[in-house]
Amino acid sequence: MTRLRADGLTLAYDKRVVAERLGVSIPDESFTVIVGPNACGKSTLLRALACLLRPREGTVFLDGDPIGDLPAKRLARRLGLLPQSPLTPDGITVGDLVARGRYPYQGLLRQWSREDEAAVGEAMAAVGVTDLADRPVDELSGGQRQRVWLALVLAQETGIMLLDEPTTFLDIAHQIEVLDLCARLHEEGRTLVAVLHDLNHACRYATHLIAMRDGEILAEGPPAEIVNADLVERAFGLPCRVIPDPETDMPLIVPADRRRALTAETH
Repeated sequence: MTRLRADGLTLAYDKRVVAERLGVSIPDESFTVIVGPNACGKSTLLRALACLLRPREGTVFLDGDPIGDLPAKRLARRLGLLPQSPLTPDGITVGDLVARGRYPYQGLLRQWSREDEAAVGEAMAAVGVTDLADRPVDELSGGQRQRVWLALVLAQETGIMLLDEPTTFLDIAHQIEVLDLCARLHEEGRTLVAVLHDLNHACRYATHLIAMRDGEILAEGPPAEIVNADLVERAFGLPCRVIPDPETDMPLIVPADRRRALTAETH
């Protein structure tokens, strides 16, 4: 039994059904990455796992409890979420934004404490933004802002972190910086679930991969065991070769050359 799983999910927005009878189990202490073409349902699945989208049918379970039955603060102490393109309040500083990660622990009988202060400090140190504590978030670079949002999620001190396209709008250097940080957080014992667009990044960083298309799971497992040219073409419609990554020995997707394909067709 894993901490986070879903059984028989039908997911829909109004009348548009995105997925039917979907089941998934997130391995504990894994870095699970969900991949697939645009509009395949990967972010919708993540929203359901985060209790942001109520399934039309089926149930998401967290630690054996139906996630929809958990009070919001109790859920936020077990599961952290970095949404896609989060909105930053105007003028807020890095320290104040990260401190919002301690909201699940506040209440009428428990106000800000030394434990909260320590959690915020440790979260900022973990992602390397301690020296930015007094800077307005809207003055930071894209990579710095993403690290600050990761610090907010870390400050919640949850064992499970859900990340919806954490590298969107970042250049290649900042993408690798954020994914290296995620890998380190996973190595420290956290369970991470991320939606990524780049299949090569997914193969490099994931310990467990879920490949989707049209609201269905085509394959799941360690990237080295499931990623091949056939899967890539079924999921993305992309003819390719899959070779060992010279840096990691993980699968590396090389798209077929358009000019070579045209030449072959003419002959």
